[in-house]
Amino acid sequence: MPTNIEIPSLGESITEAVLVRWILADGQRVSANEPVCELETDKANVDLPSTAAGVLRHIVEEGQTVQVGQVIGRIDDSASAIANAPAAAKPPASKAAPTTQAASSVEAPAKKPAAPAGPAPAAPAPAGPAATPAPSDQSPSVRRLASETGVDPATVPGTGRGGRVTKQDMQKAIDAPPAADEADTEPEPPVARTVPAVVPPPPQTPVAPAKAGTEKLTFDSTGIRRSPMSKMRKSIARRLVEVQQTAAILTTYNEIDLTAVLDLRGKYKQKFTDVHGVSLGLMSFFSRAAILALAEFPRLNARIDGEEIVYHQFVHLGIAVSTDRGLAVPVMRNAQLLSFARVESEIKRLAQSTRDGRLGMEELTGGTFTITNGGVYGSLFSTPILNPPQSAILGMHAIQKRPVCIGDKIEARQMMYVALSYDHRLIDGRESVSFLVRMKDMLEDPARLMLEI
Repeated sequence: MPTNIEIPSLGESITEAVLVRWILADGQRVSANEPVCELETDKANVDLPSTAAGVLRHIVEEGQTVQVGQVIGRIDDSASAIANAPAAAKPPASKAAPTTQAASSVEAPAKKPAAPAGPAPAAPAPAGPAATPAPSDQSPSVRRLASETGVDPATVPGTGRGGRVTKQDMQKAIDAPPAADEADTEPEPPVARTVPAVVPPPPQTPVAPAKAGTEKLTFDSTGIRRSPMSKMRKSIARRLVEVQQTAAILTTYNEIDLTAVLDLRGKYKQKFTDVHGVSLGLMSFFSRAAILALAEFPRLNARIDGEEIVYHQFVHLGIAVSTDRGLAVPVMRNAQLLSFARVESEIKRLAQSTRDGRLGMEELTGGTFTITNGGVYGSLFSTPILNPPQSAILGMHAIQKRPVCIGDKIEARQMMYVALSYDHRLIDGRESVSFLVRMKDMLEDPARLMLEI
């Protein structure tokens, strides 16, 4: 009996989505829990898994808006259908030559046409593995980077779900020195010698704009270009305007001397990585300081619901992450229970999954307080906007060495400006200022973070 593929509940306040693409083709064999399509919601892009094994039948075409509960496809689990359908994993592996040809068309601007075609007849064995980690249905960001830089996704090892190549995989391949390419192709010495001569020069020009986050745009004869906003971008625009109109947003500022934190981090960074398998960043220090300060000023971790104040015994910490689709805020749940190492590993996982569009909706909702770090882009000073329905957001900025009076001496110290935006309907100025001062005290003397004093 066929099983319907329905649009499930996608989170609070989300009633519809756009079917961006079918990951598996119509008539292709699918396993239970295997992703079959990609949906774009107000908050993020998510994969929809199959609920049964069988043969996939499309009902809704790509690009259409679908409602929660709508049937978009079916899984035919009859024996005859399964026997006649191709397996999902077989087409890329068994048809290595077409995959290589398709990839070479992407590479055309950066490589001579003869370069990618040569290895196929002479050495079919290497061509197969190259195609395996790079299915033809790459994400938009991967396809964009491929077209801009000439880097073939089929040659990039994929770390995403099912071996898919992610945007970060492409960036690593783009940033890798030419020598790495030569090492990768050592099994075929003739090819290895020609690749460095052909590949490095052409990508040099387009790589810079890709890393800077810009896109190549085309315009009409009047110099104008109109592009539809994505659902995520429309949602961001709507929510930011709403919060400006409904909340009484005020921002207070302070500066923090991070010299002691950076010294501590520099002293134990390698040991921390060796023991915990994750790098020690600044976010774990700021997260811990914010969590301890929120315990003392609980209204910054609360929200307004009608005429009631909703307090939270837990801290579901939102970490703002910039993606090529817009800003997303994945949530680290029960952050008050996490160690420094767990915080760092969770932040790394959430950021990577957000940029790859692989987060579940439960990881994008329910936050009680948010931290955003404009310093990674060089921002020295800014005013963050609330992430509704939360009542406060902390903004971190770039660290600069500045002269500071220490006693009667002037010393060069590692300083950061911090900003706290809050809803003045709920939070008074005394609370907001005291919250930042409390964080400042703990970060300037990190031993207090460990002792929670």
